[in-house]
Amino acid sequence: MAASSLCSSFTTKAWSNAQSSSSSGCRRKHHKTVTLAGFLRGDFQLLHTTSFPASGSRARRGRRRRSGAVASLGGLLGGIFKGTDTGESTRQQYAATVNVINGLEREISALSDSELRDRTFALRERAQQGQTLDSLLPEAFAVVREASKRVLGLRPFDVQLIGGMVLHKGEIAEMRTGEGKTLVAILPAYLNALTGKGVHVVTVNDYLARRDCEWVGQVPRFLGLKVGLIQQNMTSEQRKENYLCDITYVTNSELGFDYLRDNLATESNSSCTYYLHLLYALQIVVFIHYITLNFKSWDLQSVEELVVRGFNYCIIDEVDSILIDEARTPLIISGPAEKPSDRYYKAAKIAAAFERDIHYTVDEKQKTVLLSEQGYEDAEEILNVKDLYDPREQWASYILNAIKAKELFLRDVNYITRGKEVLIVDEFTGRVMQGRRWSDGLHQAVEAKEGLPIQNETVTLASISYQNFFLQFPKLCGMTGTAATESTEFESIYKLKVTIVPTNKPMIRKDESDVVFRATSGKWRAVVVEISRMHKTGRPVLVGTTSVEQSDSLSEQLKEAGIPHEVLNAKPENVEREAEIVAQSGRLGAVTIATNMAGRGTDIILGGNAEFMARLKLREILMPRVVKPDDGVYVSIKKPLPKKTWKVNEKLFPCQLSTKNTELAEKAVQLAVKTWGQRSLTELEAEERLSYSCEKGPAQDEVIAELRNAFLEIVKEYKVFTEEERKKVVAAGGLHVVGTERHESRRIDNQLRGRSGRQGDPGGSRFFLSLEDNIFRIFGGDRIQGLMRAFRVEDLPIESKMLTKALDEAQRKVENYFFDIRKQLFEYDEVLNSQRDRVYTERRRALESENLQSLLIEYAELTMDDIIEANIGSDTPRDSWDLESLIAKIQQYCYFLNDLTPDLLRNNCSDYEELKNYLRLRGREAYLQKRDIVEQQEPGLMKEAERFLILSNIDRLWKEHLQALKFVQQAVGLRGYAQRDPLIEYKLEGYNLFLEMMAQIRRNVIYSIYQFQPVRVKQDQDKKGNQKSEKLNARKANTNADPVGSVEPSTSSASA
Repeated sequence: MAASSLCSSFTTKAWSNAQSSSSSGCRRKHHKTVTLAGFLRGDFQLLHTTSFPASGSRARRGRRRRSGAVASLGGLLGGIFKGTDTGESTRQQYAATVNVINGLEREISALSDSELRDRTFALRERAQQGQTLDSLLPEAFAVVREASKRVLGLRPFDVQLIGGMVLHKGEIAEMRTGEGKTLVAILPAYLNALTGKGVHVVTVNDYLARRDCEWVGQVPRFLGLKVGLIQQNMTSEQRKENYLCDITYVTNSELGFDYLRDNLATESNSSCTYYLHLLYALQIVVFIHYITLNFKSWDLQSVEELVVRGFNYCIIDEVDSILIDEARTPLIISGPAEKPSDRYYKAAKIAAAFERDIHYTVDEKQKTVLLSEQGYEDAEEILNVKDLYDPREQWASYILNAIKAKELFLRDVNYITRGKEVLIVDEFTGRVMQGRRWSDGLHQAVEAKEGLPIQNETVTLASISYQNFFLQFPKLCGMTGTAATESTEFESIYKLKVTIVPTNKPMIRKDESDVVFRATSGKWRAVVVEISRMHKTGRPVLVGTTSVEQSDSLSEQLKEAGIPHEVLNAKPENVEREAEIVAQSGRLGAVTIATNMAGRGTDIILGGNAEFMARLKLREILMPRVVKPDDGVYVSIKKPLPKKTWKVNEKLFPCQLSTKNTELAEKAVQLAVKTWGQRSLTELEAEERLSYSCEKGPAQDEVIAELRNAFLEIVKEYKVFTEEERKKVVAAGGLHVVGTERHESRRIDNQLRGRSGRQGDPGGSRFFLSLEDNIFRIFGGDRIQGLMRAFRVEDLPIESKMLTKALDEAQRKVENYFFDIRKQLFEYDEVLNSQRDRVYTERRRALESENLQSLLIEYAELTMDDIIEANIGSDTPRDSWDLESLIAKIQQYCYFLNDLTPDLLRNNCSDYEELKNYLRLRGREAYLQKRDIVEQQEPGLMKEAERFLILSNIDRLWKEHLQALKFVQQAVGLRGYAQRDPLIEYKLEGYNLFLEMMAQIRRNVIYSIYQFQPVRVKQDQDKKGNQKSEKLNARKANTNADPVGSVEPSTSSASA
């Protein structure tokens, strides 16, 4: 199954300059990949035209993009004027509609629960009768607001209604952290679900998807809508059921992979034996070896197996994280390729021995390395080869990857090791990215560097960029706390306007000016002093770091200073306690170190989160008694897996639980054990039931009601202490955020700052920087280098307007650099996108069509045209026609046309058009004749064979096409030296390759149909005997068949 990925080249080449050489001018980035084995199990681990109402239309094709210069200027102006817009203009724009919704509140609140539910059915009926959603909006929003009050105990504020209206218009709502974005999403989701076409609510991780579905998802459920949830490890049946709900919560990666998966025929089930029969019957010389080796991966996929419903309306939470941060890396589904080579280990040893600036140079900005002359000579001498770039050996790629792994991919910064695995750490969220691997041998090079077992290399089965995936939604919107600085990119690529929604209460957080040091040592000492100073006053402190390594180093320094603290980074022991750590970061005197706060999803409440603590206490008592023991495989016989425990550190709770509430909780848990069974639930099932128990809505189930009662009583007890503690924290000045490095985008800095000052709380933030920080060292330029030489004192902060301006300029430079990367990825993927649409449409046509006869007739006629064009040509005089060669080619394709003779063609055809029409007719008749013969032998078999051949050929040739495009993209980068635009060159060559691929698909399919010889397998044979003999026969057919010479279908049949 030889194939690779265009996206492999996107992330290595697309963002390097057109003048970069293929050996050094590439910037690598990890791919979001999922292995085929996991993909077949449905076990993904990560590792996507109509008009907007009231906001103009957004056609998918013919999108106009602004130039990079305009984008840069827009980003600059967005940054300058961002602070002046507080959202008041938005408040005024939507004030009239808000007043209408508020006017309905008295009437709606008087309704009973069942009457409120009936409003949903009435609204749905009106929507399906043709009333616009805009006209239904006030009543729908009023109904949701009332349902939220009853179920969650939360009444959406007026500004949340405004946020909902912005989302309904198909725009991006910028809402500050803590303004209740999760609840806002329910308003437009409910309204747009009334059409019956489905709504996707997309979040950044499984935890947030589950939390939102279980929490705010109760509101639409209460109102009679179905709410679905997609999680890792779900089966295809579960996925399909959940996608068919009115509102579906899903992560961006799960949705993207399910879309790609629907366009791959890789399901296998119990009907494998039948298809082995079919495979044996398909005695086609060109395909037999390929199919026999891979029969387990193929099945005749049916429409019923497709899981994702049609796209309608999509709400993206943390939209900047998904559409900008994640957009630099395409989604890829990959399958295993050849076994890994031991060359990775040899290359790793050579890289370890080589010295920087002697054997190689490193470009940290472009993330590339280049061997020096000394490096070339020494490597060739060590390996005993004459040329590192010899295509038969290809040592150069192994050596370069090994040096990159050594210099640019650092443990506890770019990745962590767990067991015998290398796990990538997401630079934007600080989380481990399960199942993702760097491409083109880089991940294997890192494994070799760490001395770990090297996993198989992979090939690409399907890929798509996030930009083109989400642009398939007719109506797209999103919400985030930080979008204004990237408004140009949202508008130029996604045609999404950014609207700032006002805060419910004025924001009073105090953002202090940056403190800059010459050296990092001085910066870290100052950070510890700042934390110590705040800790003494009782103010909670949140410290943001950019890597696991930094967070661990700071943790050691705080231990030496005697400051108690919590660490939240990608290490497994910290990840499991993530929500617990974040939820309690607002406690009196709490110190929390976090690698990145983007998309953490849990609010930091001053004084502590009483509800979260009550849930943890109930969870601690319930889970060990209802969750069945894990029967997982031991890592080793000597050291079994540690026993799962739900015990929480007692210091987390504000007080010792009273005897009364302990007994109440114990009684509820005993009832749960009695009803559900002792240790009988999976952990996920138990978590779902616990989540439902910890909500405020009405509960019909007796067990849930008892657990809920215990939960609410514990909350009351804890709230007495948390409210008192909150007053002390507010008096001390609220949460103080300490930043230890500027990120590549002001947006991410603002996300960290935004954790403080939620809902009108007091708070503060200050960033501590060093001129040696990566962002300034790599992108700062000569000005910052000069400043570093001028300031020689390490421990004293530097204050200078020129310095501040230089730092801001460096950060803007980084933002524009990465914007150009994403823009270039988008432009290159645009070329592929139209081709992908065409291929997937053809594939879906083959899946959905009850009768493929018309498609096969079209294939037969077009293939006949290709053969005529290649052997005669439209401008060849009739006297010069080489009919013998033409007939030989045709008869190699179809043995039904053995009666063709040169005299027959001359007598029936006086010109080229008549010849074409006659041979088209004969090709069509041959197909229909073949169809009748097969149907007489086995009714229904021809239909299945046709579908199988079309799907398998499309999938195989599409993968080969992706591989070809990858090499084209690498090649066109060098054409910039000839003053030719690489993108134009790529478009032209890509188009020609696509035309050839589509021609090959139809030639291969119709040739296979003509050659199809069904062989009946005896029904009473032993199943194993069947498979053994079929494989043997297939091998014999492969060995003895005549290889059809120059009309081999895997190459152009048009070759002379």
